[in-house]
Amino acid sequence: MSSALLSYDEAAAEVAAYAAALGRAKKAVERVELEQTAGRVLARPLRADRDQPPFARSTRDGYACRAAEAFRHAVLPIAGATRAGQPPAGRLPQGAAWEITTGAAVPKGADAVMMLEHVEADGRGVKLHEERTITAGENIVARGAQARKGEELLAAGSLMGAGHIALAAACGASELEVFARPRVAILTTGDEVVPVAAEPGPGQVRNSNGPMLAAMTAAAGGEPWVLPTAADTAEALDAALSRMAEADLLLVTGGISAGKFDLVEPALERAGARFHFTGVRIQPGKPTVFGELHATQNGSAGIKRRKRLPLFGLPGNPVSSAVTFLVFAAPVLAALAGRRDAAPRFALARLRGEVKAKAGLTRFLPAVCDFGATTGALPEVALVSWQGSGDLAALGRSNCFLVVPEEAYRVEARAYVRILLP
Repeated sequence: MSSALLSYDEAAAEVAAYAAALGRAKKAVERVELEQTAGRVLARPLRADRDQPPFARSTRDGYACRAAEAFRHAVLPIAGATRAGQPPAGRLPQGAAWEITTGAAVPKGADAVMMLEHVEADGRGVKLHEERTITAGENIVARGAQARKGEELLAAGSLMGAGHIALAAACGASELEVFARPRVAILTTGDEVVPVAAEPGPGQVRNSNGPMLAAMTAAAGGEPWVLPTAADTAEALDAALSRMAEADLLLVTGGISAGKFDLVEPALERAGARFHFTGVRIQPGKPTVFGELHATQNGSAGIKRRKRLPLFGLPGNPVSSAVTFLVFAAPVLAALAGRRDAAPRFALARLRGEVKAKAGLTRFLPAVCDFGATTGALPEVALVSWQGSGDLAALGRSNCFLVVPEEAYRVEARAYVRILLP
C-alpha cells in the first residue's frame, strides 16, 4: 500500500473490488414470511408460478369486441357480461359485444375492449362513437404478456421493496428465502463521548455517531451491534477489538487522525489489521481507514475458524462519519448482505447557486435537493449553510450531499452536478 493518499475515485475502486469479492462468497440463508421481507435481500430467484396474467385481461370498463367489427361504427348487440373475478366467458358471437369490467377475463374471439365512455348504448346494443377508432389489442393485456410460467421475475440479490413483495404475493410466495443480515459492530471512541441520556460535562459531547451509524446500518440491510464507548487508551481499545469475532463488519468512529490521542489505527495494527488505505483525498472524511482483520471464531463442534472481517475507521465528526459510511462502508455492507447493487447511490441535479472550493479534494457538502418538486421542473440542489463536519444541525437540514469534483475551483450556478443520496 502506497503512503500517498488515494483520490476518491481510486479509493472507491478499491472498495468496489473488495465488495465484489465479498459478494461471491457463500452466505447464510434463512426463510421468512413474506410480510417480513421488506429491506431483506432475496437469496433465491423468484419465478412465476403461472402465466401473468393467467388470462387475457381487460384494462378498462367497457365492451369486449372484435376491433374490425366495432370500427364500422355499427350497433353491436350485447351477448353477455363478465365481472372481475368471474371465470372466463364462452366465445364472443360474431357481430356482438360483451359487457366487461376492469380486470375481468376477455371472452375468446374478442381482440379489443371499447371504453365505456367511447360508446353509445341503447336498447339494441352499443356502438363506437363516430369520431373514435379502435385497433386489435386495445385495452387488453394478453395472457402471459407480463411473464410466462417458470420465468425468473426477481434475481437473487434483489433488495425487497413494496413492489417486489406485491409481485411475490401474486406468485403465491407466502415465504421467501433471504440472506441473513450481516452483523455490524459499531465502536465509538473518545474520552469526551458520554451516553445519550447523560448530561455532558465541560468539554464532553453525547454519543451521536453510535445511534446514527446504527440507523444507517439498519437502513442498508445490516444488523447493528452498538458497543460501549471505548476510552482513549490502548488498553480500552485492545479490549474492545478483542470482542469482534462475532461481527461481519466493524465500524470504528473517532480516534483515526494523527493527533496524540488518536490511537485507533495503532490498536488495529496490534490486532493484526491489514490496511487497504489510510486516508483519502476527500472532505469531509480525509482520515478514513479501510482494512480487514482475520478474526478467530468458534465454529461447529468447537472448531475454531478464521474469517475475514472488513473494517472501517471513520472520522469522529458526525458529518464525516455519515459521508464515509455512505461512500465506503455501505457498499461493503451491501455486498455482505448479498445485494447485487453494492455501490453508493448518486443522482444528477441542477445547482441553484454558485459554489466555490479549493481544488485537491473531492468534497461532499450537506445540501438540500427538491427532487423536482415543481411540476415539470428538473431537480435542483442547494448547499446547506454549515460550520464544518461537526455541524449536526446542518446534517439534520440536509437530504443529500453535493459532490464537488477534486479538480474544481468553482461550480457555476445552473450547472448539472452529482449528489450523493442517503
